[in-house]
Amino acid sequence: MNKSISIIKFFAASALVVPLFFSNVSANPSDKNKRVIDHWTPERVKSATPRDFVIDNQGLGYIRRQDGSLIGHGHNKLTQLGSTPSKPSPMAKPGGGDNEGPTVSPIEPANGATIGGSQRFAATITDASGIKSVSFVINFPSGSSQSFSASNSSGNVWETSLSGFTDGSGYSWHVVAKDNSQGRGNTTTSPDLTFSVDTGGGNPGGSHIVANAAWTDGGLVLQTAGRLLYEMPTNRRGTKWSAFVCSGTVATDGISGRSIIITAAHCVFEDVSKSFARNVLFIPNQDGTTGSGTDTNCSNDPVGCWTPSFGVVDVNWTTRTFPDNIAWDYAYYVVNDSGAHSGSNSSSDALDVAVGSMNISFQQPAIDDNDASASSPDFTHALGYSFSEDPSFMYCAEDMTTEGAVNWWLSSCDLSGGSSGGPWIQPMNTANGTGPLISVNSWGFTNSSGMAGPKLSGTSAECVLGEAETVSFNSVPTSDGDEGVAVNFCN
Repeated sequence: MNKSISIIKFFAASALVVPLFFSNVSANPSDKNKRVIDHWTPERVKSATPRDFVIDNQGLGYIRRQDGSLIGHGHNKLTQLGSTPSKPSPMAKPGGGDNEGPTVSPIEPANGATIGGSQRFAATITDASGIKSVSFVINFPSGSSQSFSASNSSGNVWETSLSGFTDGSGYSWHVVAKDNSQGRGNTTTSPDLTFSVDTGGGNPGGSHIVANAAWTDGGLVLQTAGRLLYEMPTNRRGTKWSAFVCSGTVATDGISGRSIIITAAHCVFEDVSKSFARNVLFIPNQDGTTGSGTDTNCSNDPVGCWTPSFGVVDVNWTTRTFPDNIAWDYAYYVVNDSGAHSGSNSSSDALDVAVGSMNISFQQPAIDDNDASASSPDFTHALGYSFSEDPSFMYCAEDMTTEGAVNWWLSSCDLSGGSSGGPWIQPMNTANGTGPLISVNSWGFTNSSGMAGPKLSGTSAECVLGEAETVSFNSVPTSDGDEGVAVNFCN
């Protein structure tokens, strides 16, 4: 396999990329490790949010925030979670005497329903003055509540799709609708409707399909997969940085002195501001923490934490903007086997020695097999550290199909934000958590279940891994936004 590789420096103020070669720019890895560990204060850890990429029905890309709202990625257009573009509601004529609130008829879920890890919430809402706003309020068993904005999908139906529910009873929901009448408008609040959550038996498509559940089988995949904490710019100039979370997996490599983590490219390189992530921290097997969740204490994690030195992506991810670059949403973090570890619980400072590694398969996996059982060749597990389930390691599993020409697809998968970059295993040996890694969690749609994963077979993924295995630590710049390598092309 021939390849041509450049180390690229990206200027945030310009769309141009200029290849510059560097030498003797690396810092002592132990110095960087201390700086990164010190950076992650409790306040910064608490501010970290999922980098959850989704696509709407018009093909536009968004980042879905933890409250379900969407931020345009590379654009400022608005969208809705319904299946059709939003339709404006009629306004009442000036001087109207509307003193009644909207009429609200909840549609789904019905009172007493059992839902899975994700659910469409919908209601029919009418008013002579038109509808100004609709929100659905979810009441959790803990006693807390959260409000979500709804969109007008068709006619008088308002809806939103929510995910990340966990098993249990004691949930309820109600609708709050305000009309467009003069003054402050009239508001109607519907009665509460109860529901329960069953992420196992409540899933569509058969009992062998798992939409979103805790991984309880342990094994190698639990040991090698972990949570990634990192920062990326949130403006085009790269002057404002925010904290994010993703998932990654220690991969088997062919070289000593370093360990390799495979993840999604959108967890390594910000394709709008053209910047690599900074202050990256990897916490393997966080599911086994003795703490309450993601925190600043590496000593309460089973084997501690590691600080990667730099990331490696395909240049096609960097020169395009999501979703035009979804075919290349795979990447690697490189970890020095010396000076990158924190916490006293590991048998080795070398990451792949301490936790082991998963083999990546660059061969064509099984797809669209006629066998619909859990033992079919194309039955695939996707796993990751969902933000809403911190610190639990979650998974979905079902027969794999395709989404377009460049992505694998799991149609019922409801893993929530934070799982991006987590491994796809086919086939999975659930007795010991082993199997070939064939893809990573990449993106979903705004208005339906499902997870896409980039194809590693027949792509540049193996070549990019080769660069991650061989590029010199001393050749990669260490300044914020530049800690990475873009592989120029592989063929």
